[in-house]
Amino acid sequence: MSIAPSTTPQEATQPDAPASPSRWAPLRPLILRLHFYAGVLVAPFLLVAAATGFLYAGAFQAEKLVYAHELTVPVGDAKLPISQQVAAAREAHPEGTVSAVRPSPEADATTRVMLSGVKGVDADHTLAVFVDPYTAKVRGALEQYGSTGALPLRTWIDEFHRDLHLGENGRLYSELAASWLWVIAGGGLVLWFSRRRALRKVRGTSGRRRTLGLHGTVGVWAAIGFFFLSATGLTWSAYAGANIDELRTSLGQATPSVSASAGGDHGDHGGAAGTGGSGEHGVGLDKVLAAARAEGLGDPVEIVPPADSSSAYVVRQVQRSWPTKQDAAAIDPSTGAVTDVVRFEDYPVLAKLTRWGIDLHTGVLFGLVNQIALMLLALSLIVLIVWGYRMWWQRGRGSAFGRPIPRGAWQQVPPQVLVPLVAVVAVVGYFVPLLGISLAAFVVVDVILGEVAHRRGRQKPAEAS
Repeated sequence: MSIAPSTTPQEATQPDAPASPSRWAPLRPLILRLHFYAGVLVAPFLLVAAATGFLYAGAFQAEKLVYAHELTVPVGDAKLPISQQVAAAREAHPEGTVSAVRPSPEADATTRVMLSGVKGVDADHTLAVFVDPYTAKVRGALEQYGSTGALPLRTWIDEFHRDLHLGENGRLYSELAASWLWVIAGGGLVLWFSRRRALRKVRGTSGRRRTLGLHGTVGVWAAIGFFFLSATGLTWSAYAGANIDELRTSLGQATPSVSASAGGDHGDHGGAAGTGGSGEHGVGLDKVLAAARAEGLGDPVEIVPPADSSSAYVVRQVQRSWPTKQDAAAIDPSTGAVTDVVRFEDYPVLAKLTRWGIDLHTGVLFGLVNQIALMLLALSLIVLIVWGYRMWWQRGRGSAFGRPIPRGAWQQVPPQVLVPLVAVVAVVGYFVPLLGISLAAFVVVDVILGEVAHRRGRQKPAEAS
């Protein structure tokens, strides 16, 4: 929540500073020191994440405006068969292979035909060909990324937010920010509510105290949002995300997927990528789509052609807005029979929560309202970081940044509290490795600096004598 100490060292050690003194009161100086150092050192990463997250939340609406010609069409009388629309797309773009088809989900929306293996298109991306479902006229083609169908503008911002366009190594920045956000927010809450009520006032104050009041008030209101962003951000991060996936799997809470085997063997749970140039296999796209409709798979859906001769078509719903539609069906290309069905209502609880959490984090679950809320949270974090640094400066009386919080706070914590606390930190650090590694680095550097300062202090008296 905040990135600088919410009080001075003198205030931290005053016996009447806590709102309700207890055996937990000795933790306050320790939390204050951690809050200060974590805030100062991690704040730059959080600032970048907040700024790029703000841009990403606004990218959904910007995408609709920038690519309106490709995404929308005048409403006609009747939509043409999906096979005819795909044929038109392939005639205009014969390169690559059809990897998926998304039939027009609304009256004024185009059909997307996704092509993989196209020269000049990133291997992780596809070329989306946009087809008028009423006339089969191709309205354009754009590079597309991800399950939400991000087009070039949103893809660029998404990758900037996720890894700063630095690849896998760049993802460390966003995971580090997500790993520490909940710690800083939680520490800020403890510090704010442990202060006497009189010290939390904003009205009638000035200088550092006013900055602190504004900082704390906004932080308290935004804290729940920060906890949510941190938890969901870690869900699909590189290292913590892998641990979360492993834990979910061990608990039987992994996300199920439909079998892509034409025989319906549930041992294979992978998706299929099309190998045929047109995407047409066996009974064809029209009958496959009709079979999926008969199973209750309403728009929006995506049709994935068989990967090989032993694979089935996979038709899955791709609506992540509320209410979520994520049902999927496998359809035998030789007979058109449905061989497997997975319903979202049958997902394990943690799988559903993960799906909703990620979609809420990315701004698609509740549409525009969701995106505005994310932009406000991002702005709150940016303002809190600026206020935090300002408090640090004001604590130095406007001429320099204030001194760090004094060392030795852990020595004031009773062993019956300190030992369990260290154990909890170790477990959390294991499951959230970037948090554990960076915290250990903070401790090592702090110990080294303390030892250097101690030796200098011993040398000065010796030199004076």
